[in-house]
Parts: sequence; structure tokens; C-alpha cells
Amino acid sequence: VVSIIGATREHSSISLGASPRAGIALYKTAQAWAAIGGRDYVTPDDVKNMAPSVLPHRMILNSTARLRGTTADQLVEEILSKVEVPIER
Repeated sequence: VVSIIGATREHSSISLGASPRAGIALYKTAQAWAAIGGRDYVTPDDVKNMAPSVLPHRMILNSTARLRGTTADQLVEEILSKVEVPIER
């Protein structure tokens, strides 16, 4: 969650990335998704499944990205494809 939120703040096409509160929302929705799946733990896939629903409306794209027709949904997918999944120890 922290890596994904951080990536939204560092992306060149995003003027204002996701806030700490967005990170909390992402984690809580991933917890709910895990509970629906009958688990009491969150997996990286839970976080990735919920990110497209939680993050796009919490970011502000810069004017260049908007003029190119880039959407926040596309940027979230790009970020999810680049952020590495943590290794279980």
C-alpha cells in the first residue's frame, strides 16, 4: 500500500498524488475484500484488486496528461504494473 501511494506522488503525470487517507482507504477496502473471500489476512492481490476503485478519484493529473487524454484509471493501472510485490519472509 505504501509503495503504491508513494508511486502516485512521484509519477510525472500526477500533480497531486494519493494522500495518507487514501492509503488507509485502500488498506481497509483490501481488508473487506479479503473478508468477503473468507480470509482474515490481506494479500497483495487484494490491494491490487481494490486500487482501481479507490485511487483514481483521489489524484489530480497535470495539465499535460489531461491534454493527452490520459485518465487517472490508466495511471493507476500503470503504477500497479510497475510497483513490485513485497516478498514474503
